[in-house]
Amino acid sequence: MDKPFLADGQHVVEITDIEEGKSEHKGTPFFACRFENEDGFILQRFYLTKPGMSGILDLCQAVGIEVSEGDQIDTKQLLHKRVAIVVEDRSYEDPETGRERTIKQATAYGKAGSRG
Repeated sequence: MDKPFLADGQHVVEITDIEEGKSEHKGTPFFACRFENEDGFILQRFYLTKPGMSGILDLCQAVGIEVSEGDQIDTKQLLHKRVAIVVEDRSYEDPETGRERTIKQATAYGKAGSRG
C-alpha cells in the first residue's frame, strides 16, 4: 500500500523519484519530485518557466546543487537528496472548469536539518 500524503507543516524528506513531462493544459514542460519520509509523501511539480525558476533555484540551493537562472538542470542530481519542506494547501482556479481547486504543495525549501 502506498503511503499517505504528508500532513501540513514542516517535514524533512528525501527526493525518491523524479518524473519529467508537459502540463495537460498548456504543454508547459515540468519535472515533478516525490518528496517522501516515513510519515508519507507529496508530489510537487516544478514548471520550467520564468516564474517557476525561483522555486527550482530554491530547491537546488537547499540540496547543495549550484545553478543559475538559465542553466540546464540535470534532474537526476536531485534524486536521493534530503531537504526540509513546508506542506500547505493552495487554491487556484481550474482553467478547464473555472472552479476553484485546492491542492497540497511543498514550499519553503531548506537544508535538511536546519529550521527555515
